[in-house]
Amino acid sequence: MTENPQETPAQAVTGMVGHVLELAATWTKWDGRPAHVDDRVYTPHKAVRRVADHLVDHLAELEARLAGEVPQPDHWHASMVTTEADLAPFTQADLDEARSRLTRLARIWANRLDALTDEQLDHSPGEGWSFRELALHLKGSAYYADSVGDLS
Repeated sequence: MTENPQETPAQAVTGMVGHVLELAATWTKWDGRPAHVDDRVYTPHKAVRRVADHLVDHLAELEARLAGEVPQPDHWHASMVTTEADLAPFTQADLDEARSRLTRLARIWANRLDALTDEQLDHSPGEGWSFRELALHLKGSAYYADSVGDLS
């Protein structure tokens, strides 16, 4: 995914999810062989799981920081672990579930980001990236889907 200087933080997140779902639409053709990228293994289910986990993790961080709380530490196993569920066939029903899950998460992000002022986006409370930087970081979640690729 390329950077667009005119892109809003909300568009960065929704655009990433749109890209992931475009690729996911081809994954019902997956032959069951995991993709080996860098030093990790990726499958359609794992890509969806990692994108959703990343969105949830940083949303919890954003909300905690806005509430004046310290974000809970991250305890995900991330992409180091490939679960048995990650190895399951990716069916049309799985695609439908992924569309519902990721689209809803993207809308929650977009609604939250669009409600913040430029000051809040660029000078965010608490420690860590600004919320604008966080949204741009989330754009990198496309990596998981790109690792599986277009299987059409």
